[in-house]
Formats: sequence, structure tokens, C-alpha cells
Amino acid sequence: MRNNCYDLVVIGSGPAGQKGAIAAAKLGKRVAIVDRTEMLGGVCVHNGTIPSKTLREAILYLTGYRQRAFYGDDYVVQEQIGIHDLTRRVQSVVDKEAGIVRKQLRRNHIDLVPGTAQFIDPRTIAVEGTLETRILLAEHTLIACGTRPARHAEVPFDGVRILSPDQLCSLAEMPKSMIVVGAGVIGLEYASMLAALGVEVTITDQRQRVLDFVDTEIAEALCYHLRRIGAAFRMGEQISKICLEDNNRVTAYLTSGKRISAASLLYAVGRQANTDTLNMESAGLEADERGKLAVDESYRTQVSHIFAAGDVIGFPSLASTSMEQGRLAVAAMFGAAAHLQDSLLPYGIYTIPEISMVGRTEQTLTQAKIPYEVGVARYEELAKGQMVGDDLGMLKLLFDPTTLKILGVHAIGENAAEIVHVGQAVMALDGTMEYFRDTVFNYPTFAEAYKVAAHNGLNRL
Repeated sequence: MRNNCYDLVVIGSGPAGQKGAIAAAKLGKRVAIVDRTEMLGGVCVHNGTIPSKTLREAILYLTGYRQRAFYGDDYVVQEQIGIHDLTRRVQSVVDKEAGIVRKQLRRNHIDLVPGTAQFIDPRTIAVEGTLETRILLAEHTLIACGTRPARHAEVPFDGVRILSPDQLCSLAEMPKSMIVVGAGVIGLEYASMLAALGVEVTITDQRQRVLDFVDTEIAEALCYHLRRIGAAFRMGEQISKICLEDNNRVTAYLTSGKRISAASLLYAVGRQANTDTLNMESAGLEADERGKLAVDESYRTQVSHIFAAGDVIGFPSLASTSMEQGRLAVAAMFGAAAHLQDSLLPYGIYTIPEISMVGRTEQTLTQAKIPYEVGVARYEELAKGQMVGDDLGMLKLLFDPTTLKILGVHAIGENAAEIVHVGQAVMALDGTMEYFRDTVFNYPTFAEAYKVAAHNGLNRL
């Protein structure tokens, strides 16, 4: 039984589990990580972040989307784009990423235990594999089992016409039209990709506006662009029923009396944590109705030696933050020094165009009655923006008019999720708008937008 005793057992090999396991191994701890062989790397590698972002890049390339400002709206790299053309690139990247995860675990001498985990008691975990069931004894446990798309019992999913986000890449052919239920991050990412492919997309949500945590001006710019490429919005609408019709169409009936009909429907309303198979009661744990676990500031659950990190604990449910949560959870359980600046977590939303932000928004600053000024740089003013044909993008800086310290950075357009880190670094180092004004940026680059935005903002004072 000695070989089955571990300082840490990690359930799930996604970003939180993988980084947590490696952090513990580097502290000299004996670590095992449990996951199904075909899911090594977690949902992030196989169903979520990596496949969806790779799909986006494949769509942008094959449709010639980025070049249309120069060669016309009808320009394409490939006339007929099938699902296979898109998934071939996705599978290649997924396989390579899973291989990288496996090498990292092996290099750090972490035992990979294939199978599905279930608590027998708070310190004993049974792992059911294809050939045998192993019993692991854990001094500490990190639950990082991730999430799956939430499903409503009354929605008749068939994987062909009514889909969850995980099923989109398994379609035999691309539909001509699609209803996207849910205007959150996942719904909008897929809606924008489909619209770029020429699919007639209708987005519906019971909320009045999309992405309410994003700067209002940035969210409005995204909606404007999506409408420009053919997407339609039905906001503030609640669905009463979804039906598969005899004519191979899907109809969504709204409580307002309206009906939306399309060839297919993507149901992207929330995520369900994968804790329902863990026999949580035997560990003394209790999850909420979405299967998510409550944790304290150290990522400790209600059971002192069991921690949780990643999507299983809820918002912000980003791969980037999950990695840090896993590392910080391990630091807390073994008394190592670690720190996370919660106020400076960047968000990357990979719609077309992409959005990124760090810090406060105009809405939150106004609600908190904090004075601020705004500096804006529009991509159409930048040589780099002209070169790549992005006339919609913009960088927006919010800053204190007295101290000139940066309060928030918001970007939409090409490389938004890349350039946001320039502002993030300056904020972390307590820098001011004067840094951007006085610094030389490579020319032509998108990073130059910081200098333009700084001049724009300082000229308002």
C-alpha cells in the first residue's frame, strides 16, 4: 500500500490540476494526477480553450477574413470550407498539446493514474481504470476536474441539429443557419466564428446586454461588428420551448410570442462542474446546483486538507487564472510563499474581433464614484492597423486625472489579448500615463497604440 500513498492527489489534468501537480512536485512532494487517458490536459486541451481558439484561427485563415479589407468582401482562401478542413488543424494542435502535458508530468516525476476518481472517505480515493481499480491514500487532495456544458432537461439535444458547444466540431457538415442560445463568452465566441464562415446566426439571451462585465463601449463595438457580418441579436428574450420540426428545422419559441427558426441550434448557457461522479458526500463535501465548490482565499474547501481550483470553483473560469489557482492552492497547502494580484487578472475573449481587458471598467469606476479620464487609440490611426486591415480595433486607457495612474486597459481588435499585457505590467508596477507618453515603442506595431492613447488622454486634462 506504500506506493499508493501520496502527499498530493490531483483530480483532473487541466490547467489547474497540471500546474498544481507540478508546483507540488517542485516542492519535493510525492504527487499523483488522476484523469482519463483520452482527456490528458483536461477540457482545456480537448473540448474547450485549445480546440475553440484553434478553430477560430482556421476559420480566419481559410475564409481569408483578415485580408478582405484589401481584396474585397468576397475574398476567400478556399471556396468550399468543410468541417474536416477545420477539425484537421484542431486535432493536430490538440495532439501536440496533450503530448506536451504528458512530457511535463513525466519530467517532474508525477505519477499519472488513468481512470475516473471517486472518494471512499476524505483521504482515500478509488481510481477505476480500464483494467483495475487503484486505491490512493492522499495527505492532501486538489480537485480540478473542470466543467462540461450545462444541459437543460427540456432541450432535446441530438448532437446534429441541437448541440452543446462540445459537439460543434463533430458535425458532418456546416449548417446554413444557427440559433445561438446564450450571449456569454462561449456563445459569442462560437457565434462570431460561425458568422465569419457565412452561417446565418441569431443570438438570443434573456439578459439585456452582452458581456456585462466588459466595458460598455467595447461590448457595443463587438455587437456592431457582429451585426455588420450578418449576425442578429434577440436580447431580453426568454425561451419557453425548443422543438425539432419535421422539416429538419429547429424552432425556438420565446415567451414574448416570437419564434426563431434555423437549421440548427447551439445551446451555450453556463457550465456544469464534473463533481457529480466523485462521490463528494464521502469526502464531506457539498457542491452547489451547478456542481461547483466553494473555497476560501487559499482555495481550501470546507474540508481542511481538500482544495479546489479552476472552473470547478466558478468565475472567472479562464485557463490562465486556473493555472495560477492550482499553483496558489498548492502553495497554501504546503506553506510555500505565493501571491496573486486579483485586481490585475487579464481577460481574453476570443470572439472575432477579439477582446481583452485588465483592471476597472467605466461602469465600475462610476459606481464606486472614482474620478477618471479616458485615452483612446483607434487602429485606423495606426500604421499597423492599416497594414492588417483592421479599421474597427481600439485601445482604451482609463486613468486617474490627478495621479495619472492606470485604472483599466481595454482593447478590441487584432492582437487585443496580446497587447493588454503591456498595460497590465505598467499597472502592476504602479506606472502612470507618462510612462506611455515617454516610452519609445517599435514602429509599426499595435503596442504603439499605448503612446497614441496616452497623448489622447493627457490632452484631455
